[in-house]
Amino acid sequence: MNVTNVHMLPGTRALAGTLPLLITLLGMLILPANLPAEELKPDEELPSLVATALANNPEVKASEARWQAFKNRSEQARSLEDPMLMLKIQNGLVRAPLNFRKEQMTAKVIGISQQLPFWGKRALKGEIAEKEAESYKWLVAERKLELTRMVKETYYQLYYIDRSLAIVDRNIRILDDFITLAQTRYSVGQGLQQDVFKAQVERSKMLDMRISLQQQRKTGEANLNALLARPATTAVGSIADLEMQPLSLNTEQLEAIAAEKRPLLQSARSTIEKAGAGLRLAKKEYYPDFNVSLEYMQRDPAMGSDGLDMYGLGLTFNLPVHTARRQAAVAESNAEITMATEELNGIKNTIQAGVADLLAQMERRRNLAELYKTGILPQARQSLESSVIGYRVSKVDFLTLLDNTITLFSYEREYYDSIADHQMKRAQLEALVGKELP
Repeated sequence: MNVTNVHMLPGTRALAGTLPLLITLLGMLILPANLPAEELKPDEELPSLVATALANNPEVKASEARWQAFKNRSEQARSLEDPMLMLKIQNGLVRAPLNFRKEQMTAKVIGISQQLPFWGKRALKGEIAEKEAESYKWLVAERKLELTRMVKETYYQLYYIDRSLAIVDRNIRILDDFITLAQTRYSVGQGLQQDVFKAQVERSKMLDMRISLQQQRKTGEANLNALLARPATTAVGSIADLEMQPLSLNTEQLEAIAAEKRPLLQSARSTIEKAGAGLRLAKKEYYPDFNVSLEYMQRDPAMGSDGLDMYGLGLTFNLPVHTARRQAAVAESNAEITMATEELNGIKNTIQAGVADLLAQMERRRNLAELYKTGILPQARQSLESSVIGYRVSKVDFLTLLDNTITLFSYEREYYDSIADHQMKRAQLEALVGKELP
């Protein structure tokens, strides 16, 4: 009995030393992966990031400047042409060009004339410029919506990357312990060298994944910094934990919100109104424009004439006889109205299809996340816990334990991917309807 105990002592001690390691592994495996405590503080807050982007993004500033430029065209279009001042010598003698007393018809003339478009044309030109500026104003709001969506999407991508990095780091530590455990059992003849190699391969895969995720993190930081118009190397803090926000609005309600709030629809409506004003102006071109002039002629006494001063008052107007050109202008305006109307209908169709599609994708992601949270992840952790216990008493082999670990790792990443993708789809839906949803 004593001899047997002596022969079994080294192996027994080695295996007994693995018990605390298995207990530690069990605790690491069955708990969800979280960021380190020092990184839990939400260094980056989404509302602040969005506000910074809207204030600093150069594309938004360029859009606002373009709107201001077109806005100032309205007053220009409504203004009259500058009056024309005329100075001339009338009926002067070639032989005595500066002798105003030799010919009684010689006169020094000063005159002024003003071009007057037909009634209503200036107002229509101003309306066209005003509606064009209005369409650009709505495009500024549309650009801000798109920028907000892009910031939110990048933010949620960084959230998923951070959670994936936390899971990868935790699993690397677990695989380090697995390698130690497999080597210990192999050294006492109760494990396979293949187990050690398999654990090392899986650890190398995790390292490869961590390198890829770190690169994705840097890319996400650069994209976010570009949207916020700050240096690409600016550090981006950790992202706070997220919860999926429920949406109580149905398709019809969302479409109604889009019809009222979506800037792109408002811009298209302004374009239609601009084309309508252009049509009315094209029809006004069938009427003439006028030129009113007033001249004062100063004469000197000559050839017995008393040299009385004279004046001239004139009214000239064009004859709109070339109807082909005006008919083409009317046809052009009608085509613009048709084009703008169909573009508006196309936007509406895109919104309707997009709302239905995004709602379906959000529901799928929400259901998946709920399934992972309440079903798959608890079951996977229980399965892994059972494997650890079974492995301790040699009822489960090492490869099964490793496989269950990798399976839990994949499920955890898919869970966070569902949350991040749900929030990205929500951001896309808000951009689609033109309003932040409750």
